[in-house]
Amino acid sequence: MSELVLIANAGDGSISALRLHRGDSPRLEALATTSGLEGCGTFAVDPDRDLVHAAYKGDQPGIATLRLDRATGALTALSRTDVEHGMTYLSLAHGGTVLLGASYGGGLGQVWPVVHDEGSARLGEVTAEARFANLHCVVPASAEQGTVAYFVSLGDDLVAQFTLGTDGALTALDPATVAAPSGSGPRHLVVDGDHAYLVTEFSGEAIRLDRAADGTLSPAESVSIVDPRHGLQHSRLGADPTQEHLIWGADLHRAGGWLVTSERSSSELASIPVDASGRLGAPVHFTPTQQQPRGFNVTSDGRLVVSVGERSTEAELLRVGDDGSLTSLSTAGIGRGPNWVRIVG
Repeated sequence: MSELVLIANAGDGSISALRLHRGDSPRLEALATTSGLEGCGTFAVDPDRDLVHAAYKGDQPGIATLRLDRATGALTALSRTDVEHGMTYLSLAHGGTVLLGASYGGGLGQVWPVVHDEGSARLGEVTAEARFANLHCVVPASAEQGTVAYFVSLGDDLVAQFTLGTDGALTALDPATVAAPSGSGPRHLVVDGDHAYLVTEFSGEAIRLDRAADGTLSPAESVSIVDPRHGLQHSRLGADPTQEHLIWGADLHRAGGWLVTSERSSSELASIPVDASGRLGAPVHFTPTQQQPRGFNVTSDGRLVVSVGERSTEAELLRVGDDGSLTSLSTAGIGRGPNWVRIVG
């Protein structure tokens, strides 16, 4: 049994494809590198159609739609679409027929239809927009009334919540936004049934939010994701965390009964217990990983983590123990400035 791991290397403008081999000794094997994607830091995978939508930067930023060869890991360009601002986060909804994007620099969220022609695919015209300061991610999720989309604004300390139509239309829920703590810098969000979990960049917190039947969120408890042994202080917009010894929270993912988060100043992953009711406990393990871990991901069974660091050129495979411990198993070479990881089953 094996899976593909795709990693965006912003420094090289490339996407690395690796094979994750299972068995008694899980390991990563480098397969292929696809270049020509300047500053690529995010992509969305449509596994049913073997398509990858990858954002790139440059004088004219855009989104490339590529065909994935699962045997070799190679990506072949099908089409390119110009965008107003470089995208920081991409997600797919409605069975891969709608693409959502969030632009940090542009403070802009956008929605496109994905047009599937015979043997090819491309993006149509923008169908909806949302504007909030320093948007960092957009996550679609199912709700009682259909599909909702959550846009996380680091600059405005909030999560904006909309219904997302099959035609790509956005309609604000009531309430239209849910607040995060002032100055916390909400960054990435994962949805898990009746709950969502949010990680903050400046305060270094994991926040549980309860989800109502219509998809609206309400804050519950929060816990620190920061190893107290490092003495890191609360950060702020525009600060240099490495020079000022500040908190630099980044990513989070569920791994079975655990929520795993990354913090870049310490280059550590935190393991946070999640009980049967979804409630968060205090972190029980802080595990060193690749230097400056902006992105990582977890296999669908919650047993393995693939971690990368912005100042490393290796991907690291770790096993998740029953007690939440993370054990390093192997590494494989990738490109420069890696910051986005997706696992394709």
